[in-house]
Amino acid sequence: MALPKQKITPQAYLVAERLADTKHEYFNGDVYAMAGASRSHTLISMNVSAALHAQLRQKTCAVYQSDMRVKVSTSGLYTYPDVIVTCGVEEFEDARNDTLLNPVVIIEVLSPSTESYDRGQKFQFYRGLPSLVDYLLISQDSARIEHFTRQADGWLLTDADGLESELRLGSVDCVLKLADVYEKITFESENNG
Repeated sequence: MALPKQKITPQAYLVAERLADTKHEYFNGDVYAMAGASRSHTLISMNVSAALHAQLRQKTCAVYQSDMRVKVSTSGLYTYPDVIVTCGVEEFEDARNDTLLNPVVIIEVLSPSTESYDRGQKFQFYRGLPSLVDYLLISQDSARIEHFTRQADGWLLTDADGLESELRLGSVDCVLKLADVYEKITFESENNG
């Protein structure tokens, strides 16, 4: 007979996570190990972070990479987005300042193992963040970014497609040029052509 899996509390998760060598997501009493990232994933995340940081240096905004944890209070999800932007007064879960509560922009670089989650349930959870205005999904396979912007009546989707494209993040008054986002990235189709 299999024993039921024991659930842990958010407090126990945070204690263990702060001591862990690897990152884990937490939801509904369960802890999920996060896989390592590919070269393309890492470069795209860094390129986006660098582009946003350069544009936000003189503003009251900050750019964080995947080591900053976000808590979605409405669902209890603790997760590590690839890139986060905050503006104004940052809110944290506790005095450790390592679990952010009020991101304005969340960016996920899509991976084969997480794409359906990032598009589906994870985005559903993120929509529970009242501070969130922009959610970006960045492809690793082609020069394409899907941009979801919060509207009064839901979320508006726009696409930026091709290296000559760019998109504007109105919430933080920044522009992402896809040529910058995909700097040093070679797509599979280029290798096979």
